[in-house]
Amino acid sequence: MTEITTSRAERPAKDAVKDESMLKQKAMMAGHYDRLTSATERGEKVCATFVPGNLNELIMCFDFANNLPEVNAIQNGLRKKSGRYVMESEKLGHSEDVCTYVKSDIGMMAMGNLAPNGKPLPSPDVLLLSYTGCFTFMKWFELLREQYQCETIMLHTPYEGDGWVTENMRNYMVKQLKEEVIPKLERVSGVKFDIDRLRENLKRSAVAEDDLVYVLQSAKNKPSPIDAYFGGIYYIGPIFGAFRGTDDAIDYYRTLRAEVQDRLDNGRGPVTPEGDMGEEKYRLVTEGPPNYTSFRDFWKMFYDEGAVVVASSYTKVGGVYDFGFRHDPERPLESLAEYCLGVYTNRSLPQRVDMLVDYVNEYEADGLLINSIKSCNSFSAGQLLIMREVEKRTGKPAAFVESDLVDPRYFSAANIKNRMESYFQMVDQKRAGVKGAAA
Repeated sequence: MTEITTSRAERPAKDAVKDESMLKQKAMMAGHYDRLTSATERGEKVCATFVPGNLNELIMCFDFANNLPEVNAIQNGLRKKSGRYVMESEKLGHSEDVCTYVKSDIGMMAMGNLAPNGKPLPSPDVLLLSYTGCFTFMKWFELLREQYQCETIMLHTPYEGDGWVTENMRNYMVKQLKEEVIPKLERVSGVKFDIDRLRENLKRSAVAEDDLVYVLQSAKNKPSPIDAYFGGIYYIGPIFGAFRGTDDAIDYYRTLRAEVQDRLDNGRGPVTPEGDMGEEKYRLVTEGPPNYTSFRDFWKMFYDEGAVVVASSYTKVGGVYDFGFRHDPERPLESLAEYCLGVYTNRSLPQRVDMLVDYVNEYEADGLLINSIKSCNSFSAGQLLIMREVEKRTGKPAAFVESDLVDPRYFSAANIKNRMESYFQMVDQKRAGVKGAAA
């Protein structure tokens, strides 16, 4: 009898292996979307806001359900639905160069505005923009305001152009919170602001933030028990979105920390969709968002080669906690201001370079890999300069691949795989040269 074989590409993908924390997060997200899609019938009002600089602890004080457009776009990308939404948006006149998060969102609205649970998302009662360095967010909210004709609130965050936060910058933001943001949220919600309630939310945030930092910094170990880019996407989900400041977030990060500690204690590497990663051959730092429409295929290119990401700039877009920031219940409004000021997208190019250099050195990485996103100017601007500067200051090789956020047309698996294989050869040659020099 002739044995019928199939190539790896033709074999069906295995069911993804998931830890308890991932199952817990999946349940949390399902509950979140159930709350959102039933908000209107329950008489609950909805606030739409963005991940970088989001004020979830404050939003919770007014009993809003929190809808995050980027998270919706990511969910649609992972479910391979964003491509048709992007194309629908382009049919409506949006340029190919517009951020594909925006186009996925606009296309989703035009095609029924369905959440991952298959139910329509409600219209927001208020749009809250904590502007943190991404100009696209302002244009995005202009489109949403035109669509929904609802109250729009903007908290302007000064750019950290000089690389530090001044007292005037902080005071400017606190004044906006007191005079603009909080009064408007009170008016739309009908709920009186209670600063003690905010303090309790911030206290819970700080507890979860401590555990997240422990998880992220566990990658300094060899082997790293986590992947800080692909795995990191899951780790940051609750704290960067609608769960920061909740008991659910504390429970999730306590569970995650225990899992990571177990992996450390037993000398195990990261968990991947196909189980534990094998031997750790390469340690990388990454810059730029991942591609979500081919997320698992992209990740597989790493762990098939024994490459683990030990630090990532993208997992700092919603807060740079590993550099010391924590939400502070003793300084509630000042703390919210400092959080917005410090997120990655609001940091200057020299600050970003410093961060990546620190990561390469502190995490003993073999080099830097940049995934340049076609439609994301907030990340892509200056990345070639970042690459050259990090190479010069660390002596480690850097590489450059290209894809997009949630547009499947801009993910070329063959091109990315070829570039990555070439990059790993560069790393091997660099190691051989160092060993030769030492001999």
